[in-house]
Formats: sequence, structure tokens, C-alpha cells
Amino acid sequence: MKRIDRYILGIFLKTFFFSIFLFSLIAAAIDASEKSEDFIKSNLSFTEVISLYYVGFIPHIVTLLFPVFVLVSVVFFTSRLAMRNEVVAMLSTGMSLGRILRPYWTGGLLLSFMLGLSNHFLIPVANKIRTDFELKYIHMGKMPGGSSVYMNNLHFRIDSNTYAGIRSYDTLTKTGQGFFMSKFSKGKMVMNVRGETVSWDDKKKQWKLDNAIERMIDGMQEEVQYYPFYPLKMEYKPSDLINDDYRKDKLKTPALNQLIEKEMRRGSEAVVPLRFERYRRDSNALSVLVMTLMAGILASRKLRGGSGFHMAAAFVLGVGFILVDKFAMVFCIKGNLNPFVAAWLPPFLFGLLTIRLYVKSPK
Repeated sequence: MKRIDRYILGIFLKTFFFSIFLFSLIAAAIDASEKSEDFIKSNLSFTEVISLYYVGFIPHIVTLLFPVFVLVSVVFFTSRLAMRNEVVAMLSTGMSLGRILRPYWTGGLLLSFMLGLSNHFLIPVANKIRTDFELKYIHMGKMPGGSSVYMNNLHFRIDSNTYAGIRSYDTLTKTGQGFFMSKFSKGKMVMNVRGETVSWDDKKKQWKLDNAIERMIDGMQEEVQYYPFYPLKMEYKPSDLINDDYRKDKLKTPALNQLIEKEMRRGSEAVVPLRFERYRRDSNALSVLVMTLMAGILASRKLRGGSGFHMAAAFVLGVGFILVDKFAMVFCIKGNLNPFVAAWLPPFLFGLLTIRLYVKSPK
């Protein structure tokens, strides 16, 4: 790496980390003003709020807008280089635009690796800290993990041939009323189990039925047996029956992959947002590199209007990236868009735009 590369890379990293630091302070101040009453009710000290909440909140909010801040930072310092004729001087010596972009590649890859590693292992830990605090002190047990929640008419798929349901379920006591389970083979029911009460045995780590009736069906033949206690062999745990929207965000990637495999075996519809989250952790990291190169190409041209046009273009592109990302997520979870396509759509579209800008730029 030559001196000019170290010079550009140093400015790049200093500008980015300084902007992230300022944004973190602003985001924490806004969030604190919104939750000030909840913090007072919790009777926690300032130090406890920081250690129990903001150590998880700040990484979450920074990761959310990481690619956009890379875009803005690169546009800001590259535009200044262009206005001081430093880019023109480099081009005048015979350096190509591709050569000038070499430190941008280095910085973009470095930040992409940092974000990717954080998405897979560090951010889930931060999300757990943040969501646990919100469940305990902000939502006050209104969400999973808090006080008792009653759920009615639960239906789920145990495997490709077995279906089950619970008429009513209490999340705190881990008991339900009106359980049934039916197993099919070649489109015909071969077993049906019903019980008055289903409950979770913490010692044996399995479900059990009280006053269960088991029916084994073979064509026109039917065998019926009664069991005062009937052990259930199914992979579902009490936490699987709770609709926890934060669950995928709190799992590290190896655990998330295991959950995806389990949900796919069950044929669950919940696998779609899980797969989207898994693919997004990689695509979001690659978006950092795409944003770095796009910003470097865009802001390398000196304009009469100064840096204003460059910053306005960065703002428009940043908003466009967020909109594409959010629309892709909605069409994936609520519609029929493939999770892989939805997750990789933003970096793909903005990657094409980057190539377009590079082809049209003076070299």
C-alpha cells in the first residue's frame, strides 16, 4: 500500500467512525427522551440503564444504517478531495480511476468484514440485551417472556405427516386445554390422539397429556386405548409456541441455521422471515462495499456547485437504499418474493448503478 492509499484510507476511516460516533449520541439522546418515563418507573440508575439497555441499543441502531453512513461518509470526504483538486492531480499524473479506487476497495472490504462478523455473532447478543430490557421494563410483560399470556386455537405442524393443535394455552404455566394430534399416510389418517390437558414437564423436557385417548386407524379397523398419562414425542418446546418477533434477531447464525432446518422439517410458514434474516446478514455486509465504491465514483468529479450536489445525491441514494430494502422485506414476508432474492435485491440493484457510474465517469 503506497502513501496515497494510506492517506485516502485514513481519511475514509476517520470520517466514518466519527460520523457513527455522532449518530450514536444523537440516536441515544432521542431514544432516551422517548423512554424517560419508563426509565424513571424502572427505578434503575443511569449506570444500570447504560449497561442493561444502551450497550445493546447502540449496536442495533448503528448496524441498521451502517451502509447508508458509509455512503454519506465516503461522499463527504471524497467531495472535499475533489474540491481541493486532489483527485484532478492524481488523474493528471496518469493514475486511472480504478487505481484511485484501490483504497476504497480496502476500506470497503474491511468495513464489510466488520459488519458481517457483527451480524453473525455480536449483534444477536446486543439484540438480546436490548429486547430483554424492553420486555421487562418497557412493555412490562405484554410480550413473550413477561407475565401470563393466553393463546387460543393454536395449530402447528410437527413433521411432514403429523399435525397438532391446542384449543387454549397459557404461556406462563406452560399448560393447554383441548389438545389433538393427527398423523396421515398417503392422504389417510392413521392415528389420532386427543387429551384434556397438555403440559410441559421441566424435568423430563417433554410434553405429556392427561386423560388421553389414542386411536389407531387401519382402513375400516380402529383400535382405541385410554391413557391417564400420555408422553408426547415432538420437537416443539414451550418457547416455540410463543410468537416472539425478536427471536430471529437474538440468535447467532449457527443457532439460526438450526432453527431454519427445524422449521423447514415442520413445514412452518415462519421459515420465510428466518431465511430472509439469514440471507440479509450477508447481503447487508456486501452492501457496505457497494456503497463505498458508488460513493467514491460519484463524488470524485469536481462540480461548480461544490459539495452540495454530492451530498444531496448521497441523501437520495441513501433513502432509496432504505426504501428498496424495506419494500423487499415486506414483499418477502407478506407476499411471495423469494427470501434470497429479497435479501440480495438492494446490493444487486445498487451494484448495477455503481457499474453504470463507473462506465460513465471520466477516467
